[in-house]
Amino acid sequence: MKMSFGLGACVFALCGLLVACDASKPELDKAKVELKKATAERDEFKAQLELANGKVTTLEDQIATAQAAAAKAAAAQEAAAAKPAKASKHARAKKSSKRSRKR
Repeated sequence: MKMSFGLGACVFALCGLLVACDASKPELDKAKVELKKATAERDEFKAQLELANGKVTTLEDQIATAQAAAAKAAAAQEAAAAKPAKASKHARAKKSSKRSRKR
């Protein structure tokens, strides 16, 4: 009798597990669908991130180019301001003729 009770309990437990697995199958399918959606969304976000990173790299290059051009222009402007203004021969001649007239 003990043997049949143990065997009956095992059969009952096995049937319970099979019924429980069948009941969780829709939950499993739902979880798989949600996983596929989440994976697709993640892949879309990755693509957007890669695109944004490419734009950032391009903008950084443009900034570096603009800064180099601004530095070059500033250096040229400083160099021009540092040189003493030399009058042309014609301007010097006018000055000297005005001086001679005043005398």
